[in-house]
Amino acid sequence: MIRVGIAGATGYTGLELLRICSHHPEVEIIWATSDSYSGIELGNYCPAWQGRTCMVLEKPDMEEMAREVDVVFLGLPHGVSMDYVPAIFPHAKVIDLGADFRIQNLETYEKYYGLHHKLPTVVREAVYGLPEIYRQKIKTAQIIANPGCYPTSIIIPLYPLLKNQIIQPEIIADSKSGVTGAGKKPTEVTHFCEIDGSFKAYKIGEHRHQPEIQEQLSSAYGGSVEIVFTPHLLPIKRGILSTIYVQGDPSVSEKEMWKIIENFYHNEPWVRVYPLGQFPELKWVLGSNFCDIGLKKVDKKHFVIVSAIDNLTKGASGQAVQNMNILFGVDERVGLPSSVLYP
Repeated sequence: MIRVGIAGATGYTGLELLRICSHHPEVEIIWATSDSYSGIELGNYCPAWQGRTCMVLEKPDMEEMAREVDVVFLGLPHGVSMDYVPAIFPHAKVIDLGADFRIQNLETYEKYYGLHHKLPTVVREAVYGLPEIYRQKIKTAQIIANPGCYPTSIIIPLYPLLKNQIIQPEIIADSKSGVTGAGKKPTEVTHFCEIDGSFKAYKIGEHRHQPEIQEQLSSAYGGSVEIVFTPHLLPIKRGILSTIYVQGDPSVSEKEMWKIIENFYHNEPWVRVYPLGQFPELKWVLGSNFCDIGLKKVDKKHFVIVSAIDNLTKGASGQAVQNMNILFGVDERVGLPSSVLYP
């Protein structure tokens, strides 16, 4: 059994980790922490757990708690993971769901997150946790930087096209997310009365996920990739749909472009490439660990790619468990949800 600790268990990603890990046949959840709700039984904090567990949420003490587990999931605010990692490293593996170890360029990280990075050597050791691309490195990692939700929805469909240099390195990505992507802390922007019946773009050209996307796409291409990324807030709880606009050589057909993506992900259990003429919808991925992809050529050189994920599952906690499976030699399909929450 893989002994698991979850730090930040009462956030949306923490609760999703608990949901997934509780059904995983190879996992034993040893502890779950919460700064705000320590000492409270999980079933009292979240009644969905009534009658299922007697687990009490604990105050984090990583010096001692890391000794009890094989891997620690960090579902913490940006900047906090840096304080936890040194105490965990001697005893357990780390899968960080925050942004502290995702971006290799520390100047870029500090610019976008407004934080001084305390562990530059750990950043260099961290493996970017996109299993379909970095599986071999994940197998031997000490620390895995779980990708952001928007980046997952954009990098997966674009990676094989840029790797094969079949598209131009100028890209437009238009992404829409449910409100859970903003985290659990209430703000005026995410208040029900502000989002219900509305739809808006936000942080245009300055979203924190942009440099993460750009760094990974440039690595795939082997040169600089420019991306115009515009996120939008949907009045729904969960899910991300990204519409991506790329340019290819006029001689490249729709079927050829589709085949490159389909061949790359043909054996990937959690990526579904739709037949030509079909496109993903959020309702077919919600609650699951799938990333769905569709493609269409709209004129001589322009292609539109559509992807859909659940931001809390493939975009966060599901992907983290997929990384854990790889890390401990477990079939990466095990314990992960393939059924969707429909209707």
